Amino acid sequence: MKYCFKLSVVIGYLLMFGINVYAKEINGGADMSKLTPISKILATPENYYKQPATISGTVVKVCKKRGCWMQLATDKAYETLTIKVPDGEMVFPMTAMGKTAYATGTLKAIEMSLEQTNQRLKMKAMPAVTKPMTLYRFSPTGVTIVD
Repeated sequence: MKYCFKLSVVIGYLLMFGINVYAKEINGGADMSKLTPISKILATPENYYKQPATISGTVVKVCKKRGCWMQLATDKAYETLTIKVPDGEMVFPMTAMGKTAYATGTLKAIEMSLEQTNQRLKMKAMPAVTKPMTLYRFSPTGVTIVD
């Protein structure tokens, strides 16, 4: 939590002294007091279905059609989490790629059948499995994108 405060203070000072800092708040921005590592959320996902949390990560992909989702790199190597909103509710800019995003919201679980799981893995050229997967998406209420 102390890091969240420090980040907002540093950004405030940089802006005050005229240093160009890219900061875009969408739908009021993220609540930095609830910052939680994505790995902690994914370790106990059921705790975050209704309890809001704030996540952060580098934006690695953005929806090209409507800007309705972004993928954030998590605090673990090669792991991402998708942030998704209904079309038109929020629009994530393509310019967010490579920047750090903070999002406040709740986690959603998408239970897949074994057939859906193996179709998804086949598209990614990965071997079939014997147990179905659960996909997780983060539904934000506010987002802050910082350069």
